[in-house]
Amino acid sequence: MSNLDRQLIGKALVKLRGDSPREKVAKAIGISVSALQMYENGQRIPRDEIKVRIAEFYKKTVQDIFFNPNPHELCGEKNTA
Repeated sequence: MSNLDRQLIGKALVKLRGDSPREKVAKAIGISVSALQMYENGQRIPRDEIKVRIAEFYKKTVQDIFFNPNPHELCGEKNTA
């Protein structure tokens, strides 16, 4: 996965979290705060089982969050090509 993909996923995760504290979201998903921070910063991509838990928490599909081939509309970045 390219660095750009990781950055787009990170932006999507930050947008989905909104004003919720990182600690609350991490606990609900069952991951550490530092892991969530790395996902949001685009440093790491979660394992598949974590992707599923994140998607369930945000009531989205794994496809929508992690595999959308276009820049995430969640981030306000639409493909204008």
